[in-house]
Parts: sequence; structure tokens; C-alpha cells
Amino acid sequence: MAGRIEDYALIGDMQTAALVCRDGTVDWLCLPRFDSHAVFAGLLGTEEHGFWRLGPEHGEDTGPPAASRRTYRGDSLILESEWDTPRGTVRVIDFMPPREGAPQLVRIVEGVSGRVPMRSALRMRFSYGRIVPWVHKVDGRTVAVAGPDSVWLDTDEETYGEHLTTYSDFTVAPGERVAFSITWEPSHKAPPALHEPEHALEATAEFWREWVEHCTYHGPYREAVVRSLITLKALTYAPTGGIVAAPTTSLPEDIGGSRNWDYRFTWLRDAAITLSSLLRTGYREEARAWREWLLRAVAGDPENLQIMYGIAGERELGEAELDWLPGYENSQPVRVGNGAAHQLQLDVYGEVTEALHLAHMTGLARSDYAAVLQLKLIRYLETHWDQPDEGIWEVRGPRRHFVHSKVMAWVAVDRTIKLIESGDVDGPLERWRDLRDGIHRDVCEKGYDPERNTFTQSYGSKELDASLLLIPQMGFLPPDDKRVVGTIEAIQRELSTEDGFVLRYPTSGEDAGVDGLEGDEGAFLACSFWLADDLAMIGRVDEARELFEKLLSLRNDLGLLAEEWDPRLQRQVGNFPQAFSHVPLIDTALRLTASGAYGG
Repeated sequence: MAGRIEDYALIGDMQTAALVCRDGTVDWLCLPRFDSHAVFAGLLGTEEHGFWRLGPEHGEDTGPPAASRRTYRGDSLILESEWDTPRGTVRVIDFMPPREGAPQLVRIVEGVSGRVPMRSALRMRFSYGRIVPWVHKVDGRTVAVAGPDSVWLDTDEETYGEHLTTYSDFTVAPGERVAFSITWEPSHKAPPALHEPEHALEATAEFWREWVEHCTYHGPYREAVVRSLITLKALTYAPTGGIVAAPTTSLPEDIGGSRNWDYRFTWLRDAAITLSSLLRTGYREEARAWREWLLRAVAGDPENLQIMYGIAGERELGEAELDWLPGYENSQPVRVGNGAAHQLQLDVYGEVTEALHLAHMTGLARSDYAAVLQLKLIRYLETHWDQPDEGIWEVRGPRRHFVHSKVMAWVAVDRTIKLIESGDVDGPLERWRDLRDGIHRDVCEKGYDPERNTFTQSYGSKELDASLLLIPQMGFLPPDDKRVVGTIEAIQRELSTEDGFVLRYPTSGEDAGVDGLEGDEGAFLACSFWLADDLAMIGRVDEARELFEKLLSLRNDLGLLAEEWDPRLQRQVGNFPQAFSHVPLIDTALRLTASGAYGG
């Protein structure tokens, strides 16, 4: 049985990632890429769908014990879990070396005290748990083969097969270290080279040590910011610069419900705001790589901009359901691919343009094609900004005139005007100034409810939407504008949970069918960080700090956040870990630090 979402740790190699539970079980790993089929899919099913457990030996009745404590080794993605047992203490070190060749997951067992009996239980199931591979020995190495895939297990310990699972039983004494590793290779190729686990551990630690040294943030929330930056780096697909929204699919927004989506793709919105956070904390190389990914993905067809692409820029992300998987805590369906890829979401033009603008303002080397792309996007918006769309939350109900979409269209035009005014490109300056003014006027007239003194989710609606919190952050209106303050206070009243966290929009009431889905969802963590930002901007800095630190307390023991927080169950929900939660955490920390609004 899978653990709670917050029970998992993330390890990865900037091309794929694994989730390791508190009891030492790897329940999720896709090989060789984030969006490949899972070899361990127990997270979305049962142990029959694949897992790798490594921990102290236990009885059948008691089940595997949770680690007594766990932590990342310093500022790295090397996980260390320790168990205190009646026979002594043992440590398991889990990591994935930054990839030079084949993807590899390494697990090193280290005796701390006493003599602790240990067991490794490895059950590989290819194609998201559907296919039992052919497991056999080749030159003393264990290999599992199915179709195009092979996974090689290497260890000096004896292994044996039982119940379609590969086991190893051994005992560790103080100072002893026992290594296991699995390596993926296309099945038609020669076996992967044997690697030295201890050398790989040293190289991985050095990689993260050097990477974190580039961080320019040294404020009071450094621990939370650095952990979030490491998480964002782990979600980056190194060969192309694409950034996945999360390494998982179908972790539910509503436990037992159907709001289950595949997030192993590059949303332009998520990636653009990630780029902004990286730039503001010193990571220019990642920003440059993402900009190059964007130019390749959109190249030649900016008029048909998609809201998301595959991590190498793929356009076809067809959605399907895996009916052999029961889903996380019976939350069905389990989906792969994402049918929202071809939705019209006008806000994306604003996020992409804002990211390109920030890259330009922070001195990232000029790209002529980036400027050309920006001009093409605005020419498209000229004739499409006034259309209804699916909006930032990619609703599957009818299209609407979402206020946030119009605001972000305004952002796209505004930032492009600034680019032209800087003299770096030529464009119809007066025409686009008129366009900017026209969009602004339209939003203020049609998207604002003067009786309640608040902007609304869409034109003609009475409902609210947490994306309206971005109005002052994007510079659409100043923070002290009465309409901005009224909107912030309305969202606090009408979209906040008892804990003070923020829902995206109502899932019951007049506009309950806006997203075309059944069920509810938890508080959306990004929106809650946006509220903290806005509170700071309007001078309520103590309240902003209090909310921010409350949000930090929702992180698991390793500093990781999923997409949402379920206030009823008091647990994390949604795909995990979620870039769209960690980015605003960084942004709010930067804002509060700049304002001096922090404790201590």
C-alpha cells in the first residue's frame, strides 16, 4: 500500500525521478525519462505494479517499519534514512547520479550500530505495472527484460527469486556498507557498464554542492528557498532545458475522486514562472536553456502556441486511461498524456512574454529570435485577446472571458511595448499602446463588480478566482488601488479555508460547473503564496509573514510540497513535488525578505 503523499522523498538525475517512501520503498520511477512508462508504479496501485523496498527485515504481520528519521545530505538530493531497531541502527543512502550515460538508481546500506538484518525486495513491472519482465542472470548480473527495455541489478550480495520478486537478505555491522543499483538500458544494447557506487555518491554530492553555490539568496528563509531551488532543478530535463510541472501522474486533487492529471510535461506557464525564480536567485544557465527550449518548441508556428509540450518539445500529448491501475487510494482514473495540451489559454502569452522580458532585463544574452517570437505572439493577441478561453486552470467546461486571461494579455502587450521602447526591436508602438489601453479598459469595465468592490472570475460572473491576486503583482493596477484591496479582501473572505489557505475558485454554488468536473479539491498552495505576496504589497506585512510561515509548516519533513492541501484530511494532495508550489514559495520569501517582514 502506498504511503501518504507527504511520506515521499524525491531523488532524481535531471532526466527522471524516483519517489522513496518513509519505509524505504521506491514506489514510483519512470525510465529513462520523466514521461516514460513507469517501472515501479506501486504509487498508483499495489505492490503487484512494481516497487523496490530496502530496509530492516520485518515480519509479515507487522509490515515494513518507517524510518526513525530521514534527511537530505546537506543541500543535495541525496536521501539518508535511518532506522533504530532492537538490534541496532542502520542507514540507507538513496540517490541518482547526474547522468552521463545510462540512468541509474543507487542505494547504499550503512551499518551504524549493532548488527541489523536487512532485506532488499525488488519487483520490476514494466509499462506502468502491466508487464512482468523476463528476469534472468547474465555474467552474474540480474537483468529484467521486456520489449525495448532492460533494467540491470548490480550488488555484491547474493540474490534469489521468489514470487516474481528478486530478494537479497544480509546483515550489516557498524561501518559496513553494502551497495545496490539498478541501471536502465535499451534491451537491444550491450549491458551497461558497471559503476563504482561510492564514487558515484561522491560525484553526486559534489555536483549539488557546486550547483547550490550559485544561489544569490542569503535571507532568513534560505533553507526553504534552497530546497525549493534544488527541487526545481530536479524537475528540469537536462538534455533540453524543459521543466516538468511534477514527476508524477494522477496523484489526486481529491482523494478518491477523478481530478487526476498527468503533470510530466512542460507547461509554458509553470516553466516561465520557474525561469523567473531561477533568474532572481542567480541561475542564469537554467534560464538560458529554458529559453532555447522554448524557441525550439514554438519554432515556426507561434500562432498555434500550445499551453504545454513534451520535455523535448513534443506537441502530441494524447490522453489515455490506464484501467489496470486502481489509482492512488482508489482515485480513478489513472491518466497518462494530457488532453488539455491544445486548449486556448490566453494567459500563457503573458507568462511567456513576462519571462522573456525578465531575461532581457537581467542581462541574459540577447536572442534575436526570442525578440521576433515576442512580436509574433503580440500580433496573434491583437486579434484573439477578446476571445473566451479555458483560462489558467484549464477548465473542461465551456470557454469564458476569464479576467486573469485578459490581464495576462495586457501583460504581454505591456512588456513588448517596453522592449520596443528600449530600442532593441521595432514595432507598431502607438498601435500597441492603444491595444494595451483597450484591454485595460475592457477588464476594468467588464471584469469588475463595483457593488462588491472586487474583480470577478470572468465577465458577467459573480464568482471569485484566486488568479485575480496576480493583478497587482503583474503591475496591471497598483497595490493601493481600492479595487485591488477590495479583491484581496473578497478572496480572503470567500475563497479561504478555516486555516486561511486559498481555494482556486468555488466548486459549489452559482458557477460550480465552471471546470466541468465532479468533486471538490483542496486549497491550492500557489494561490495561498500569492495571497501572502499581496498582503505584503498592501502593507499588511505581519499578516503576510504569518501566512507564509504557516504555508512553510505544510511542507513535509524534507521541505517538499504537493500541489494542494486538503483542509479536511489535513494532508497534501495532488501531484508531487509540484513546481507550481515551490516557485511562489521562493517568490514570497524574496518579497518578505526585501520588505524586512520576517521573524527572528
